[in-house]
Amino acid sequence: MRTPTTDRGRLLPALAAVTAVTVFTATVPLLRDWFDLRVYHGAVDTWIHHGGRLYDYRVPGTTYGFTYPPFAAVAMLPMALLDLRTAIVVGLLLNLAALAVVMRLLTGRAWRRYGWYGCALGACALALFEPLRDTFSFGQVNLLLLALVLVDAWLLATGRERRAGIGIGLAAAVKLTPALFIGLLLVARRWRAAAVATVVALAATGFAAVVAPDASRFYWTDALWDTTRVGRLDYVSNQSLQGILARLGETDRAVWAVAVLLTLGVWAVRARRAVVAGDWAAAFALTGLTACLVSPITWVHHLVWLLPSFAVLVRTGHARVAGALYAVMCTSVVWLWFDDASGIDGFLGSNTYTWITLGLLLWLPVGQPRAARPNRDRSASAIDPAPSPAAPRMAQVSSQPGPPSSGDTAAATGTASGPGRGFARSASSEPTGSTRPAAPNPQSSSSRASS
Repeated sequence: MRTPTTDRGRLLPALAAVTAVTVFTATVPLLRDWFDLRVYHGAVDTWIHHGGRLYDYRVPGTTYGFTYPPFAAVAMLPMALLDLRTAIVVGLLLNLAALAVVMRLLTGRAWRRYGWYGCALGACALALFEPLRDTFSFGQVNLLLLALVLVDAWLLATGRERRAGIGIGLAAAVKLTPALFIGLLLVARRWRAAAVATVVALAATGFAAVVAPDASRFYWTDALWDTTRVGRLDYVSNQSLQGILARLGETDRAVWAVAVLLTLGVWAVRARRAVVAGDWAAAFALTGLTACLVSPITWVHHLVWLLPSFAVLVRTGHARVAGALYAVMCTSVVWLWFDDASGIDGFLGSNTYTWITLGLLLWLPVGQPRAARPNRDRSASAIDPAPSPAAPRMAQVSSQPGPPSSGDTAAATGTASGPGRGFARSASSEPTGSTRPAAPNPQSSSSRASS
C-alpha cells in the first residue's frame, strides 16, 4: 500500500487514525479518573484550608493519600487556589507542555521533516503508549520530571555544563527516583553538575522543612520507610525487580538488595561507557531504565522513563526493534495476569514490561559511531580533554551512514537533527570510543495510587 503524497490524500488516513485512537483510549483501557491528581488536590486543600495534616489525608471512600516528599506538596500549593476541575485542566495542559518538551529534546528537529501528517501519526502512537495514557489519566507528574531531567541531558550534550544540574535536583526533590541521575553525574565525573543537582535537591528539601516542619519530620522519619503506604509490592502494575520477586513470593530483602546491586553495577559500567563516547542520550536513557528497575515500586505510568531508550534505538538504526517493543507496551498485556500471576505464563507475562526494561538496560546500543561528517569544528564550549589518537571522536547524535540531515549548518556547528537526535553535543565530550476490564479500584495500585 502506497503512502499518500498529497495533503488531500493524507487527510483521510490521518482522520481515521485519530478517530481510531480516540475511540480506543476512551473505551478500551482502564481509565483512572484523574485519581492521583485528586490525591494531590485533596491533600493540599485539606492541609492549607482545613488545618489537616498532609500525610493523614485520604481520598474519601479509599485508603489512598499523599506519598511524595514534602517539597512536592509545597510545589503543588497553587492547587489550593483552584477547584478540582480547574486543577485537572491545568494538569492536562502542563502534561501536554512537558510531553512537547520531551519529544523536542528526544527528536531534535526531525518532526519538521514529516510535516503535519507525520506529527499526527506520531501523536496517535504516543496516545497508545500505556505509560503515557496512565500518566495523563491519573494526572501524574512523571512527564514533568522527565522534562526537567532531559533539559539537563541537553545542556550536558551541548557543552553547557555550567548550567546543568538544576533540573535533576528539582526532580529529585519532588520524587526520589530521579536522584539516580545525580549518580550518573558522579559516574560521568561531572562534579560541578553533580554538586549543583545535590545542592538544589537539598535546598528544596530544606525549604519544604521550613514551610512544613511537621510534615517533613513525619515523611523522613516514618512515611519514607513504610512501603505499605505506597501499595502492594506484588500488584501486577509494579514492574520493577521487587515486583518480580514479590509475585514469586520472595520476601527476603537481601535477595532484592543483591538484584539491585547487580543492576546498578551493570548500569555504572554501561553509563560510563556511554559518557566516554559522548553519548549523553544513551547515558540518560540507561539511567531512566535503571531507576525503574531498582525502585521498590514502579507503577506502569512510571515507565515514561523508557521513552529516551526508544529514541536511542531509532537513532542507532534499530527502528524495527523500537517499534516492536513500543507496540508491546501499548497493549496493556500485563493486566491479563491481574488476578493470577502464578505459573510460567504468569512469571513471563505479568512481568513483560520489566523484561523489556531489563533487556534495554543490557542491550541498548551505546556509543555507536555515526558517519563521518565534513569539517566538523570543535566547539569552543567543549570542556573535556581532547580525544586520544586511539579513540577517534564519535558523534552522539546518529550512527547511520549518510549526509547530515540539516546540511552544512549542522556540520559546522556540530549539531544534527533527525529521529532521536535531540541531544546535539559539543564536538568533544570525552575521549570516545488494557484490554482488561476495569478493576474494582480506579488506580494502578491496589494499595496506593499516588507514588
